[in-house]
Amino acid sequence: MAVESQIAERLSPLTETAEQGAVVELTALEKRLLDEFQHDFPLSPAPFAEMARRLGTSEERVLYFLETLQERGLVSRVGPVFKPRRIGSSTLAAMSVSAAQMDKVAAYVNGYDEVNHNYERDNRLNLWFVVTAPDQERLEQVLTEIEAYSGVPVIRLPLVKAFHIDLGFPLWC
Repeated sequence: MAVESQIAERLSPLTETAEQGAVVELTALEKRLLDEFQHDFPLSPAPFAEMARRLGTSEERVLYFLETLQERGLVSRVGPVFKPRRIGSSTLAAMSVSAAQMDKVAAYVNGYDEVNHNYERDNRLNLWFVVTAPDQERLEQVLTEIEAYSGVPVIRLPLVKAFHIDLGFPLWC
């Protein structure tokens, strides 16, 4: 395959349908970026340069794609997920947030670097998230600030028994 057609293939938009029914345009390179680095994220002084090398592109392009994927709401965060109790302190948390306040409270919760896996659920406890902090003091500070902002108690559900669930899966079959 000629270099020009390889480049065109990487840049040509491919259409996928999102769960909510919206059409999402992704390039072949964006799909590879999302699919190939769910696991085996490079642990090096320059991980994005290593990703770029593996993808046959530039580090700047990898960073650009990750930034735009986040801006488009297709990627919530890029970072490690540590096994519980290995580093710092963490807890699962749940809140009962009114429908009128949900977007505002969820956006506030998502503003914390310590928060990941934030989901709305169809339940009385309808906002669930994980908070991971360097220590218990910072963990409590984040949860207390969320309570103060929202006026809603945060239920702390610390890990009792660990189960490994691999959330990585092929995105583009």
